Amino acid sequence: MKKRLSPPCASFLGLLASAAALIPAAAAMPPVQPYLMASRQAEIVLARTAAPASIAEHATVLVLGRQGYVTAVKGTNGFVCFVTRSWDNETNSKSAVFWNPKFRAPFCYNAPGARSLLPGYLTRTRWVIAGASEKEIAARDRTAWAAGKFARPAPGAICYMMSKLGDLGGGPWHPHVMFYFPEGQTPSWGANLKGVPIMAGTGHHNTVFFVELPYWSDGTPDSGKE
Repeated sequence: MKKRLSPPCASFLGLLASAAALIPAAAAMPPVQPYLMASRQAEIVLARTAAPASIAEHATVLVLGRQGYVTAVKGTNGFVCFVTRSWDNETNSKSAVFWNPKFRAPFCYNAPGARSLLPGYLTRTRWVIAGASEKEIAARDRTAWAAGKFARPAPGAICYMMSKLGDLGGGPWHPHVMFYFPEGQTPSWGANLKGVPIMAGTGHHNTVFFVELPYWSDGTPDSGKE
């Protein structure tokens, strides 16, 4: 039996441990170029690895450009696949992960997830491209939530994160599906208790439940390596 690990997906959890050097709290993002992929097609391919082909081949695909994310492929099934960058992580200014240009996390939201959760990330991306620092982004996040401009997860919101090609700070984690609920739902699921196969954390005003899967989106088994 493979050892169960805590997910390093700090975009929704404060659990990502990084050995990177400390950076100033007000550090501004470097030019956007290091965060762009080699080609539009390469990003489409990587984004689609987030979910099994039966979903991803019919999903809308977004790619990052110099002005923000744009639709590269118009889908038909309501799913939206894209590659998140490092600024989706929590704004805690404790490590260099927030500005790590190597960070690539392929996501694939279903329709409720894309409708309720994706707009917040796209807004944050525009702030980043405009030159906002991590400290400024944190302040804008608080203001947006207080003003009701960011939404809680819609009922049924989920995200596939099954790519073995992602890099969450040293490579991918295990393939998994994330289920989103308002804050405070962890006890009702029994998540994180001994022997329970569901992990949970909080981030961006959500409770996120992680259900680990035994195989990647391409059907190959997860090796379980640490």
